[in-house]
Amino acid sequence: MQNKSFDYLIVGAGIIGLSIARHLRQEKPSARIGVIEKESDVGAHSSGRNSGVLHAGFYYTASSLKARFTVEGSRAMKEYCALKNIPVNKSGKLVVAMDEKELEMLHELERRGIRNGSNVRLVSADEAKEYEPGVFTCKKALLSPDTSSLDPTTVLLALKQDLLDVGVDLIFNAVFLGSKDGVVRTSQGEFTAKKVINCAGLYADKVAQQYGMGKKYTMIPFKGLYLKYKKNKTDIKMNVYPVPNLRNPFLGVHYTKTVDGTIKTGPTAIPAFWRENYTFSNRFRISELAEIAAWEARLFTTNAFGFRDLAFEEIHKYDRNYFINLAVKMVPTIDPKGFGEFTRPGIRAQLLDKTTCELVQDFVIEADAHSVHVLNAISPAFTCAFPFAAFVCKEYILKE
Repeated sequence: MQNKSFDYLIVGAGIIGLSIARHLRQEKPSARIGVIEKESDVGAHSSGRNSGVLHAGFYYTASSLKARFTVEGSRAMKEYCALKNIPVNKSGKLVVAMDEKELEMLHELERRGIRNGSNVRLVSADEAKEYEPGVFTCKKALLSPDTSSLDPTTVLLALKQDLLDVGVDLIFNAVFLGSKDGVVRTSQGEFTAKKVINCAGLYADKVAQQYGMGKKYTMIPFKGLYLKYKKNKTDIKMNVYPVPNLRNPFLGVHYTKTVDGTIKTGPTAIPAFWRENYTFSNRFRISELAEIAAWEARLFTTNAFGFRDLAFEEIHKYDRNYFINLAVKMVPTIDPKGFGEFTRPGIRAQLLDKTTCELVQDFVIEADAHSVHVLNAISPAFTCAFPFAAFVCKEYILKE
């Protein structure tokens, strides 16, 4: 059991926690910085289980933090990968329309991208086929040449080593148990800190509420599954996405080209019943089931933000043939029999505003003099991580 004192103690060793620790060390070379993590290594949950796509910044409204940091974050992450010799697949991306009704949304995505500084342009259906020969789109598609992919775990492990090299204390298997009078209790002992930074992902709301923050929020988890294409790595050349429903934060079933060229399609966004509901029994917690099921029942009954429709659609995706057919619509030349097994599931830590029954679509930070809480580090948080961490440090952690 340990008992240490820090200037800054970060809860959670995902991409945001590690990036904040990295920026703090750059700004405060002599500060005592610690990171506590309940798992045995970095990035065990959302950060290490995400698709690995570096987004280009055209989905988000101009006033959002996502819009502010995605373009810069993608550039910064690519520069970091180049410095560390971490491979990046710069395959690009097409957003395709299935019918004429979706064309206006393509134009809206282009407008958003231009406002946000993203390199995007509309192309004709014929030009889209020059980039992706098997693709189907109605009249036009949105081309994003800068969309790329990497292996998230490789980045996380590089950041871990960087932090160890500059004297940041990483404490694993340290479950956050509570906080009182400036003392953070964990399964590895008690730690004191002048300032606590909560980057706890799926449990960020629970940690925040220990400090009197985040009271109007709760976390609704959604399970994401991808199907791997086993036939070859050549039937898809680039990332192919559908036009999204901007009422919710999910981008629909799409094709991802991973860093090694593998093709996968997904993800689902299936409502989960506890926070780490990766399988039917994984880390089952009855208290979480009761709380989350109650909220999901309320959302289902009222169909808030279209939750009932979303739930029916996502549960339908457990039907493998239905799931594959969604992907085949975008690229009719793909072989439906070429798909293998589902990849390792991920859980999206999606914040719900309890006062409005709406999913929160932007990053959320709350803070006081002694604690800072990153409450909604949802996609594209991995892409945004470096400039977002700098923003959190400047505006909340280091601000006098």
